This record gives sequence, structure tokens and C-alpha cells, in this order.
Amino acid sequence: MTPPGRQAPGGGPSRRGVFLERRTYRRRRMADAAGLLPLIGAVLLMIPLLWQGGGVTKTSHVMFYVFGIWALLAVLSALVSGILDHDRHADADADTDTRAQDKNDAPPPPGTMG
Repeated sequence: MTPPGRQAPGGGPSRRGVFLERRTYRRRRMADAAGLLPLIGAVLLMIPLLWQGGGVTKTSHVMFYVFGIWALLAVLSALVSGILDHDRHADADADTDTRAQDKNDAPPPPGTMG
């Protein structure tokens, strides 16, 4: 990145994308998906309100549709939750391993034999 007040060789200010680790990027996108699921569900559950256009809509068809959307949302939220939970545990394990290695590499405290 160029220092403030200077321009990149192309003439305009330099732009460098922010690098995100693949795991972090994936976790953020899954969190975004988890946040959008209620909105998507609300929109899908309102669709039967538009079905009165051509004739009479059977209540049984609407009930099957609503139950299907409910089941789909339950499965999707379980999948997203499982992925987020797995990533959280993987990050915690990696942090624990790093701390244990740092602790082993550290010199013993003064006044102790080791």
C-alpha cells in the first residue's frame, strides 16, 4: 500500500483487498446465512397469500406448503448451526494447541529449576 499523499504507479490511489483466511471467510458467510434464514422464511411463508389469483386454493395444499417450508428451514438452520459450531470448536482447538506450544517454548520462571 502506498503511503498517504502518494499515488500508486497507475495514477490513482492504490487499492489492496483485505485478505481473509479461508476459514474466517467461510465462518462469516455462514453467519450471514444464519441471519438471513428468518427473512427468507418469512417471505416463503407469505407466498400462499398470493395464490388466490386463478381460483380457489385448497387449504390442504397450503398446509403442505407451509409444513414443507417449515421443515426446510429447520433442516437448513440445523446445517448452518452445525457448521458454525464445528468451526468454533476447530478454532478453539487450534488456539489451545498454540497456547500449549507457546507455554512449552517459554523459559521457566526465575527461581525454579527446570
